[in-house]
Amino acid sequence: MTTDTTDSPVETTGLSTDHSRASADAAHSHGVRTSPGTSYADRFASTDPEAFEVPTGREEEWRFTPLRRLRGLLQDAPLRGEGVTADVSGVDGVTVQTVPVAESRRGLSGYVPIDRVSARAWAATEKVMTIDVPAGTEVAEPLVVTLTGDGGSEAVAGHLLVTVGANARASVVVFFEGSATYAENVEIVLGDGAALTFVSYQDWQPDAVHHSNAHAVVGRDAELKHVSVSFGGDLVRHDTTAVYDGPGGSAELLGLYFADAGQHIEHRLFVDHNEPKTRSDVLYKGALQGDGAHSVWIGNVLIRPEAEGIDTYELNRNLVLTDGARADSVPNLEIETGEIEGAGHASATGRFDDEQLFYLRARGIPEEAARRLVLRGFFAEMIGRIGVDVVGERMLAAIEAELEIAMQTAGAEVDA
Repeated sequence: MTTDTTDSPVETTGLSTDHSRASADAAHSHGVRTSPGTSYADRFASTDPEAFEVPTGREEEWRFTPLRRLRGLLQDAPLRGEGVTADVSGVDGVTVQTVPVAESRRGLSGYVPIDRVSARAWAATEKVMTIDVPAGTEVAEPLVVTLTGDGGSEAVAGHLLVTVGANARASVVVFFEGSATYAENVEIVLGDGAALTFVSYQDWQPDAVHHSNAHAVVGRDAELKHVSVSFGGDLVRHDTTAVYDGPGGSAELLGLYFADAGQHIEHRLFVDHNEPKTRSDVLYKGALQGDGAHSVWIGNVLIRPEAEGIDTYELNRNLVLTDGARADSVPNLEIETGEIEGAGHASATGRFDDEQLFYLRARGIPEEAARRLVLRGFFAEMIGRIGVDVVGERMLAAIEAELEIAMQTAGAEVDA
């Protein structure tokens, strides 16, 4: 067993926790579960919605979520199979089709719904959108799917299945627009040696609700880059799981979000290291501004006894720009073997760094421009790591729009 302690602490102001990479026998006190039967992997799963009790909000997995704003998705609000239209920017060599559930390969990943909303979406889904990249195919341009809600009063159920054959390489980007109450399940299956960048981009109208459960299976020596970008919507709650189907697989989970007044954005992650010599790297960064802006990040990593030689790290950073905003961040690490390369996690939440602002202003940069530079710098790393031009361009435009709001808010506070 080797020990890697080369990571620097997270630089921030405000509340933070940092557990740099360490060996499995190092002392951990934050978010580590060791008691039998308490593993995140032991979550109950079923395709039957009635097998799940309706949450009260006191449950660990629901305590941060404003349940009333889910518009009855947890109860018995009608769910229909239509209401979100799809526009596909095709790419040669990739097959995209929507087929009835009975004719689809739904469940190929082994996913079984882990909560009542996911089970209700599973039961109500009428058709499955499938994206298939054949083995050995290399796609240079990203496949872009735009899903647009029609603003109907009833909630919509959807299901997406993405398969990437052995040694194939591709990028898939899904944009969400319009208005909807949308409950979806997503399956991603990578064959041996495959590489996929998958981007889920929430650009909903301010009244939208989006509940998503994604399950990814990473084959032997395969590489998954899963990206979640959340700007729009009233409530966005995503639960993403990555498991391995052979040694040598790699999962990079990236996220960027910006919550405005009254907006709730929640990301839950679970990386299950169930194979040896696998890797995972998690980085989520978010900013919040306005009264009632709320972000939630829950990161869970499990290292099973058979997962020897793995390397994992997860980091969440939040920048709180105004009073009245709140960021909850909980990293968890479960270690069941000592024979690992490295494992660690960190979480940091802080206010706008006045020292950085002073430094820039002392060099003749106006305050508004200085604030923009600091905020752009906060997100710059994420945009570079995603590496998909169509996503980066849209993110930059969205960040600029958020900066306008931030500047207006800062100006109003100064005037007051």
